[in-house]
Amino acid sequence: MTEPRFLVVRLGSLGDIVHTFPAVAALRNSFPSGRIVWLTDLRWRPLVESSGLASEIWELDTRSLSSINSMRKKIRKEGFSTAIDYQGLWKSAALPFLAGVSRRIGFSSDTVREFGVPILYSDKVKVLGTHIAEQNGELSQRAGSLQLVGSVTLAVPEDAKIAVSKMLRPEGIEEYIVLSPGGGWTSKCWPADRFGELASRLYAEHGIKSIINFGPGEEGLAEKVAAAAGNAKPVRYSAGFGELMALLQKAKAVVAGDTGPLHLADVLGTKVVAIFGPTDPARNGPFFGKKFVLRAKNVESTYKRHDAPHPSLLEISVKDVLNGLREANALS
Repeated sequence: MTEPRFLVVRLGSLGDIVHTFPAVAALRNSFPSGRIVWLTDLRWRPLVESSGLASEIWELDTRSLSSINSMRKKIRKEGFSTAIDYQGLWKSAALPFLAGVSRRIGFSSDTVREFGVPILYSDKVKVLGTHIAEQNGELSQRAGSLQLVGSVTLAVPEDAKIAVSKMLRPEGIEEYIVLSPGGGWTSKCWPADRFGELASRLYAEHGIKSIINFGPGEEGLAEKVAAAAGNAKPVRYSAGFGELMALLQKAKAVVAGDTGPLHLADVLGTKVVAIFGPTDPARNGPFFGKKFVLRAKNVESTYKRHDAPHPSLLEISVKDVLNGLREANALS
């Protein structure tokens, strides 16, 4: 019997790829000798590689017509038995369709993010699960997976662990909590001054240093948090993906909103305190392990982007987050 050849499409981003891993793990467990090719954006190749789930990883630059055309030809030549689009966008659904993959699995119009996309699928799955990781798993089940989700273990590069240790040593830091104040949309982000106050209280009341993780374009945000932290003097740290993994894995806990580093810490097994506002933690929250989720009551979920924190985030105090860290057994 010929082993199936799957094209898995999940181009980005960090948190979304993390929430696709359990579904692809289920697929891998069900077809251990099957060929699974993961199509992703170049920047996320190290993340997909760390999971060890794909037989091969193909990179796509969606901003380049030549890259798209070359990938279309490559997909057609491979002769995949099935393509699974875990992203649900025109750009992710179009390539398998244009490349002539006969079976193309994706979300139905009840779930898909962009109107009209399901017209490109041969199999439109009306999902029943609440969390996006489980919904992704339903796509894998339509492809023949015997499981909804599988377990996931990420490999953290040894050189990244060494680099983080070298960074911490001069600071005299042995135990720390990572604060990740960014989040792509400002409306998902807990205010910087509260992150700063949290860092201050962690140091004054518990003797625990904070490390502010920030990504490209978030330098100003990290500075605001550090300024609000005063004498606690949290360390600001931005590095490549491997070092981010090592930093998160070694932390006592991670405090963040609905953002990639939160979900990465979660899958790495680190305790997380998740601060949610407009997005629904039942759908997008931490999925894997030791977590404590904070959200104001009676919030109507919305995925519209605004230039200020959602009002519901202002109802979550620093005291609430400290209590969350205690509930997660990250503080004595």
